[in-house]
Amino acid sequence: MSTLTIKPAGSCRFDEISLGEIMLRLDPGDSRIKNARSFTVWEGGGEYNVARGLRKCFGLQTAVVTALPENDIGHLVEDFVMQGGVDTSLIKWVPFDGIGAATRVGLNFTERGFGLRGALGVSDRGHSAASQLKPGDIDWEYVFGTLGARWFHTGGIYAALSETTPLVLEEAMAAARKHGTIISYDLNYRPSLWKAFGGQEACRKVNRRLAKYVDVMIGNEEDYTACLGLAVEGVDANLSALPIDGFKRMIERALKEFPNFKVAATTLRTVKSASVNDWSAICWYDGSFHQAMEMKDLWIYDRVGGGDSFASGLIYGLLTFNDAQKAVNYGCAHGALAMTTPGDTSMASKAEVEKVVAGGSARVVR
Repeated sequence: MSTLTIKPAGSCRFDEISLGEIMLRLDPGDSRIKNARSFTVWEGGGEYNVARGLRKCFGLQTAVVTALPENDIGHLVEDFVMQGGVDTSLIKWVPFDGIGAATRVGLNFTERGFGLRGALGVSDRGHSAASQLKPGDIDWEYVFGTLGARWFHTGGIYAALSETTPLVLEEAMAAARKHGTIISYDLNYRPSLWKAFGGQEACRKVNRRLAKYVDVMIGNEEDYTACLGLAVEGVDANLSALPIDGFKRMIERALKEFPNFKVAATTLRTVKSASVNDWSAICWYDGSFHQAMEMKDLWIYDRVGGGDSFASGLIYGLLTFNDAQKAVNYGCAHGALAMTTPGDTSMASKAEVEKVVAGGSARVVR
């Protein structure tokens, strides 16, 4: 077995860099998308959310690599990113054509679920600037060789956005590996995104090619089956919750094909309703499995982004302690707290995360 060899703190310009698309999330609040007359606007994106959580909650130095159109909507996204403390210097700005036919900011309409009504997301992200990045657009030698990063995070959502984004991912991952940067990848299977690019067959082809670069793989049972074509007898990819022994068998199967994985982790969620879930997480590292605290009947305000906040807490724990048990505990606690507030990104503080990790209660703080 092998452990992660992480560059020491202060040795690089950035602790972590994410590659992915940042969208504007239009949130109808307590209403429905189809009935709303007003929306609250947030920023969000699976890969970016991790960088923001690491910066805003845990205080690490992070950056995002993405592309935005040179117009006021692009600068609105930039303003959100700046408020989150994430470095914007690696954003590629592209000319705006006046109507968004060639390039635009992607939109994600998302309504929170309640009770028996699940959450709903409707994407409107075609022709986005980030989806049109192609190899050669980003100087990865400058990013990982000159500036340097201890950790690089990306995932399957960005891989699904166009025919060129997987090529950009592979280019970035090869450069990160060359310079000794740890690479994490969240499979994040979204069938609606792959529909236009070859469906599940293309999804598996792309993700299996990229998986060979990955040190830390994040994903649930559906992700491993859909994205990597891995199936284990007795493990049902359609279950709302994955039995712990099923995840263990899934990882043992994955390691036979991808021995480069040094860490594998997932959240464990039992959906009792849109408002109440049982919540935990598990992590495999250096031959052993480590499970986080189990939270029964966790009340959910907004579940979108909980997995990304789990990922950022996990990464923080590995970067800071290189300890799997601490990492999965931080990830589980951060993901839980993120689901108690609106929006894709976490509003939690490190002190709040550490209070949950230590078993603290929800009593009022005065």
